[in-house]
Amino acid sequence: MRIAAYLAHPRPGSFNHALFDAVADELRRRGCLVSAHDLYAEGFDPLLTAQETETVGEAGATAGPGSAGAALARHRAEVGQADALVFVHPNWWGMPPAVLTGWVQRVLVPGVAYKLGTAEGDPVGLLSASRALVLNTSDTPAEREQREFNDPLNSIWGSCVLPYTGVTDVRRAVFRTVTDSSDAQRAAWLGQARDMAAALLR
Repeated sequence: MRIAAYLAHPRPGSFNHALFDAVADELRRRGCLVSAHDLYAEGFDPLLTAQETETVGEAGATAGPGSAGAALARHRAEVGQADALVFVHPNWWGMPPAVLTGWVQRVLVPGVAYKLGTAEGDPVGLLSASRALVLNTSDTPAEREQREFNDPLNSIWGSCVLPYTGVTDVRRAVFRTVTDSSDAQRAAWLGQARDMAAALLR
């Protein structure tokens, strides 16, 4: 099984990194081919160019010349070939970090992740992946997150992004609150992340 996994957190040694490493390790241990990307460490450029807003053709058609274009084309090819997707990132202002938002805008483009199927603009998903795992960290208590903000990350991934590409099974966990968590709590969360990674294969 091919898994494309993406981490968006700028600080090495963060709990997001620990979650990402645990999930990638669990999937590899179970025989998966994991393409693991630390978007900050790789220096992924999140800036959508004017030319890319006209992308309507094949994967990488408007990626542009040079190494940056080649890297973008590889990301598009990998996500198109994956059987499942994994995203690990913190909740920042109810949004993913900018590098991951830019990844979505530059990689999940028409001709790669979806096409517009009708005159009304209803999308047809193109990704092979039917399932995805989204792991988030937060320092906002769950009750306040739901009461005041209505969990915007759930809407972003579960309604706005992944179903548009054909991913119909979106699994998500939020680990909170991270800053005041104990070592024992973090160890339990890492175990939960491994369990969810294993379940992704079933």
